[in-house]
Amino acid sequence: MAFEGLADKLGRAFKKLKNKGKLSESDVKEAMREVRLALLEADVNYKVAKDFTNKVTERAVGQDVMESLTPAQMVIKIVDEELTSLMGGENARLEFASKPPTIIMMCGLQGSGKTTHSAKLAKMLKETQNRRPLLVACDIYRPAAIDQLKVVGEKAGVPVFEMGTENPVKIAKEAVKHAKDYGNDIVILDTAGRLHIDEVLMNELKDIKGEVNPDEILLVIDSMTGQDAVNVAKSFNELLEVTGVILTKLDGDTRGGAALSVKAVTGKPIKFAGTGEKLDDLEVFHPDRMASRILGMGDVLTLIEDAQNKLDQKEAEKMAEKIMANRFDFNDLLGQFEQIKKMGPLKGILSKIPGVGKQLDNVDINDRQIDWLQAIILSMTPQERENPSLMNPSRKRRIAAGSGRTVEEVNRLIKQLDQMQKMIKQMNKGGKKGKRKKKMMLPGLGGMPMDGMGGMGGNGMPF
Repeated sequence: MAFEGLADKLGRAFKKLKNKGKLSESDVKEAMREVRLALLEADVNYKVAKDFTNKVTERAVGQDVMESLTPAQMVIKIVDEELTSLMGGENARLEFASKPPTIIMMCGLQGSGKTTHSAKLAKMLKETQNRRPLLVACDIYRPAAIDQLKVVGEKAGVPVFEMGTENPVKIAKEAVKHAKDYGNDIVILDTAGRLHIDEVLMNELKDIKGEVNPDEILLVIDSMTGQDAVNVAKSFNELLEVTGVILTKLDGDTRGGAALSVKAVTGKPIKFAGTGEKLDDLEVFHPDRMASRILGMGDVLTLIEDAQNKLDQKEAEKMAEKIMANRFDFNDLLGQFEQIKKMGPLKGILSKIPGVGKQLDNVDINDRQIDWLQAIILSMTPQERENPSLMNPSRKRRIAAGSGRTVEEVNRLIKQLDQMQKMIKQMNKGGKKGKRKKKMMLPGLGGMPMDGMGGMGGNGMPF
C-alpha cells in the first residue's frame, strides 16, 4: 500500500503531539525532526524534506497555533496543507487541443510501463470522457513491443496504428493523418525507451516532438525506484520539457518518495497514478486526496469514483431497491463480493475509508478471503441462501465440508448477514437520519456504511 511506512511514522509523531495537550516551540521542532526523518526514510529528496519541515515549523510556531485549543490538530492541518502543496496543490488536467486530434506522447525508460499505461489512459479517456483514442506503435526496437500494444489495445477496446519497423517519426506523422481521416480525437504515441537515458533515444523523441507537436508529453516513471525515478524525471524534463508525469506501481510503493519529490524537483505535475496491473487501475492524481491518505484520513471521494466507474450501476440500483425493501440475502451478498473484486485489492479499498487506514497497519488482509466467503455461499442450497433461518448444525457442517472452510467461519458469515439485515432495518426505520445514512452507503461494498466500519468486522464487511 502506497505510503504505508511514511503514514505509520507520521502517525506516531503526531500522537506524541496530541498527548502533550498544550505545545511549546520545542515540541513542534522535535516533531518536525521526526517528520523529516520519516520523509528521508521514505526516499524523499533531502532538500525537499528539509524545505517542507522548515515551512511547517515556521507556520506551526505562530501565535494562532500555539494558543489554539487544539494545537496538535492545527499542526496536522498545516502538514496536510503543505503535503498537498508539495505534490502540486490541485490536480493537473490533460490539455486538449482546440482542434482535434489531441496528441499525447508517452515517454520513459524501458520497463517503466509505457505500453500498458498508454492503453490504460486510452481506456480511461474512452470510458469516462467518450473520446475516440488511437494507440500508435512508435517503439520499433523492443522485441514484441508492437504485439504487446495490440494485445492491450484490444483489451481496452481501442484501435492500434502500426507500420512495422518504419521510422518512428514517419509512423507518428502518418498516425496523426490517419486519426484525422477516421475521426479519432486522441492520438497516444507509445514511444521507445532505453535502459538508460542516451543521446540516440533523446534525439528520436525530439524528432517526433518536432514533427507532430504533441499537446501533452507524459513521462511514465516507476515510483518504486524512488529517487532514481525523480532523477529520470529531471533529465527527461530538461531535454524534452514534459508536461506531466504518470507514476506507475504506486500501489506497491510503500515509501512514496517519488510522489512527494517529483513536483518539487522538476516543477512538473503528476497527472495520473498507476495503482495495479489491470487496465482499469489508473487514477487521476489528486494531491489533496493523496495527502489525506498519507495522514490516515482516508479518501472517500476516490472510493466513490472507483465505485461509479468500476461497478455495475444497474446491479447497484437493484441492490438499493432490495435494501429499501429489507430483502437482503446470501444471493445478494454473493453479488456484492463480485462487485468488490472489480475494485481492486481489499487493503487498498479499505485504506480509503476515514479512520480505517490506521487500523490496517498490522492487519494482514488476504484478498482470497472473498473467494473463501463465496465458496461458503456457493455450498449452500438455493433455499438456504434465500432463507438463512433454515440453517441448523447438520446443514452448517455440510456447507463447511463442501466449501473446505470451518463451521466457525460459516457461523461467522451467517452472523454477519444477520447484523447487516438488522442494520438495514434500522436505517429504513430511521426517517431523515436513516435516509442520510443510506446516501452514505456505497453499493458494491456489501451495504457497508461510509461513516465507519463497525470495528473492522462488526457491522461492516464480513472479513
